[in-house]
Amino acid sequence: QKTHLESVCLQYQLYRLLNSHCFCPLKNGMGLIIFFLCAYVPKTEAGHCKWAEVLQDLERIKTSKDIDVSLYTANADEDEECQELVMRCFFLETEVIIQECRIKNCSKTQDVWNIWKNGNESFEKNKLTSTKSEKCKECEEYEEKSFTEFVQNFVKVIQRDCK
Repeated sequence: QKTHLESVCLQYQLYRLLNSHCFCPLKNGMGLIIFFLCAYVPKTEAGHCKWAEVLQDLERIKTSKDIDVSLYTANADEDEECQELVMRCFFLETEVIIQECRIKNCSKTQDVWNIWKNGNESFEKNKLTSTKSEKCKECEEYEEKSFTEFVQNFVKVIQRDCK
């Protein structure tokens, strides 16, 4: 939704640019081609967190009363070289929440599904491949904590990654 609005704003700015005097020769078909190419170039914004959508969904589910599950919860202050593995653990544990929500018909099932989907897409898109360091733990080595603590730590880890 937000991306669409940004795209429309970008298209309007490009339209105004093409109609300015210095781009009069581009008002033909070539101008339109440039306009459409520029309008659909992915926007790269310095400081934009790739996990922004996940953070929004975590905010939506954090107060859910119908999700009652213990989850392996990584520490927010894990070593920097373990960051990717920690993120993967959090996203793997969202699968447990999805299963819990299917059983209990949770009101936040779609938001949990979005977290899992966006996380996996980001890992696929960025081809993240960490090698296991001796310092890094396996997911199952972390302590099991309540859903609330899990979400709080998940948010902290994402915020740390976005800095």
